[in-house]
Amino acid sequence: MTNPLQSKNNQQQTSRLQQWLENIWYQGSKGYIVLLPLSAIYCVLNALQRWLKSPKINSLPCPVIVVGNITVGGTGKTPLTLKVVALLQKAGYKPAIITRGYGGKSPQSLPVRVASKMSPTEVGDEAVLMASRSGVPVYVGADRVATIKKLLDEHDCDVIVSDDGMQHYKLPRDIQIAVIDQSRQLGNGWCLPAGPLREPKQRLVGCDFIVVNGLETMTEKKPTYTASVPEFGMQLSGKQLINLKTKQEKPLTAFVGETVNAVSGIGNPQRFFDTLQNAGLTMNTQSFPDHHPFTASDFTHQNTHSIIMTEKDAVKCQSFATESMWYLPVTATLDGAFESVFLNRLAQKFESRSYALDKKWIKNG
Repeated sequence: MTNPLQSKNNQQQTSRLQQWLENIWYQGSKGYIVLLPLSAIYCVLNALQRWLKSPKINSLPCPVIVVGNITVGGTGKTPLTLKVVALLQKAGYKPAIITRGYGGKSPQSLPVRVASKMSPTEVGDEAVLMASRSGVPVYVGADRVATIKKLLDEHDCDVIVSDDGMQHYKLPRDIQIAVIDQSRQLGNGWCLPAGPLREPKQRLVGCDFIVVNGLETMTEKKPTYTASVPEFGMQLSGKQLINLKTKQEKPLTAFVGETVNAVSGIGNPQRFFDTLQNAGLTMNTQSFPDHHPFTASDFTHQNTHSIIMTEKDAVKCQSFATESMWYLPVTATLDGAFESVFLNRLAQKFESRSYALDKKWIKNG
């Protein structure tokens, strides 16, 4: 049985370490200097892993689109994945989603298809969110190639979208979309642990598109990160709150004039808090580590104010939801030029590879 006091102490220690690192990565703290030797080792190991695991040819029977990033923490990958799926459906494709299922501890033999009513402790919070929002098959598995095999064996789809996976080097991919948070960008530019980068900045050159979360448009701006990769702006917006228990809906502005408790367990909680503040809300804020496994005890100390959280956090609070709990769904709006450029690139991939589903590959690949 989990010791609540020990759990709270572990959470506090994690928060202090996270705050220390974020001060180094994003606030200009000089502490990165002592971590540079570890970053050098990390970069060497990362380069070796990429060389050893990268597939020599793309043997998959349908295109794979990877939506990922080169930094730790949340950048908006999941909302963009859902938007890409919606664009594919609108264009007549039959997409499906694969994901790692971070935070999930499924007792089943992975990979597994995600049902919208599955517990996030089984398959991860983002996987449950995407299954409930996308309307397409969502599969979870640590080995993404094995996950694709199972997916294609059970479903008729013609495009696969991988939520995250840029660093899953054995996964062949046809289109890579890197998401960057405009407020944090690439931090101090160093790789882990001296900086927030999972890979050096040069990795962006191998991407097809860069999407900057927090910019409305890149149409009249020169590329910021690399001259050879087109960049597009993305905005996340949400105006309607949903009650976790009753499913009642209220406009976000309905809470203007009262104090609320804003709770977040995402990679960049400040982005969520800024959304509420920009809507005119007065709030007490509380941050938890990304993918925090919420329990009812996390809210026992809360006062009588309404609680507002992200949709990703809400899927983990459904079993103990109260009428004071609300969540804010968000949707991605992309730079107007993205859709046509993206769909043209995908069409080129179909033409160049002559994709056709091959059941022999599924059984024997």
